[in-house]
Amino acid sequence: MTTPYELIGGEPAVRALVKRFYELMDTLPEAYGIRKLHPADLAGSEDKLYLYLTGWLGGPQLYVEKFGHPRLRGRHMPFPIGDTERDQWMLCMREAMQEVVADEGLRAKLDKALTDLADFMRNKAG
Repeated sequence: MTTPYELIGGEPAVRALVKRFYELMDTLPEAYGIRKLHPADLAGSEDKLYLYLTGWLGGPQLYVEKFGHPRLRGRHMPFPIGDTERDQWMLCMREAMQEVVADEGLRAKLDKALTDLADFMRNKAG
């Protein structure tokens, strides 16, 4: 069975997706709210998202090997994440996927799964 990691194009594609995601977060005025929750230097965030998405997509479990179980909701609890932050995160991810993930069907499946994941990260009203 082919994994989404393989379908997306493996390491180079996941790296490109994450790089573009953070470029968009850093430059889109509409992403200001989510951007301000991140450190000034996005390199560490970019690395962690790459490691996480690699395993999440069915590739090597790089994040787990380096940091242990992701415990995403717990790790995000210190940051106020509501509908606005979720939507800004997804705006950046959707645009990055549009540019990097050529297969429309795969992009739609990833969008649904990532939307569910982003929705689960909410920890405040609004």
